[in-house]
Amino acid sequence: MVNGREYEFEDMTLILGGRDVTGFRGIKYKKSQEKEALYGKGNKALSIQKGNEKCDGEISLTQSEYETLRALGGGSVLSLNLDAIVSYGDPTKGDAMINDSIQGLQFTEESKEIKQGDKFMEITLPFVSLSIEVTK
Repeated sequence: MVNGREYEFEDMTLILGGRDVTGFRGIKYKKSQEKEALYGKGNKALSIQKGNEKCDGEISLTQSEYETLRALGGGSVLSLNLDAIVSYGDPTKGDAMINDSIQGLQFTEESKEIKQGDKFMEITLPFVSLSIEVTK
């Protein structure tokens, strides 16, 4: 909560590959880790064992932003390897800034879709990344 209110979409900034993405419409990202109960004698777990971590998500953006990324990737976003910063807050309003760093982001698929009545094309690009860290 900032100054008695929650962060709003207007308070967000996405820097992708060093560029402020003005046509971004949404972002979703998560970090997960494989975990499994270890059983031995008896019927109760002895411990929880940890495995690999995984970072992935998706970015939704306008077609013009997508075309800019495609050009940067030589015709496809699938060849890009980018870092991203997702910033929450507006320092000019006195907000406490939260910055999430997404390192080694690579898109896993690209597709376009538009339907009758749509006013613009919104494209969602799924991605995997090497790490997601919160910085302040």
